[in-house]
Amino acid sequence: MRLKPHLHLIQDILYARQEITIETFRLQETVPGREGIIEGRLRFWDGSLLEFTEVLIEHGVVLVKTDYVYHYQDAHHQLIFRYDNAPHHPEIATHPHHKHTPNAIEPAAPPHLGDVLKQIDQVIYPEA
Repeated sequence: MRLKPHLHLIQDILYARQEITIETFRLQETVPGREGIIEGRLRFWDGSLLEFTEVLIEHGVVLVKTDYVYHYQDAHHQLIFRYDNAPHHPEIATHPHHKHTPNAIEPAAPPHLGDVLKQIDQVIYPEA
């Protein structure tokens, strides 16, 4: 997916979610049409919080996330999960990509923000 469509998709996903309070949100093309940054801070009805950053570079027809973090915590600031690609866990099979949970560090592919929101939905709407 190209940069501009991805940026618009992320914006559409967030603004379609009426139950989310967008505390901060920034889309920026750092190199027009080629590189961009998406950052946000989203508050959910239960007080939980998602903070995220994506750094994106377009290589031909492929959009690459060169750096990312999706940090989700409860209303008491306790980690629920965090996906990132910081290279500090070389023992993980998907290094540098991984997921932190309260009790482990797990292999993980770079997630899409839409998938992160679906995972949060499973936490805050367990019956859904």
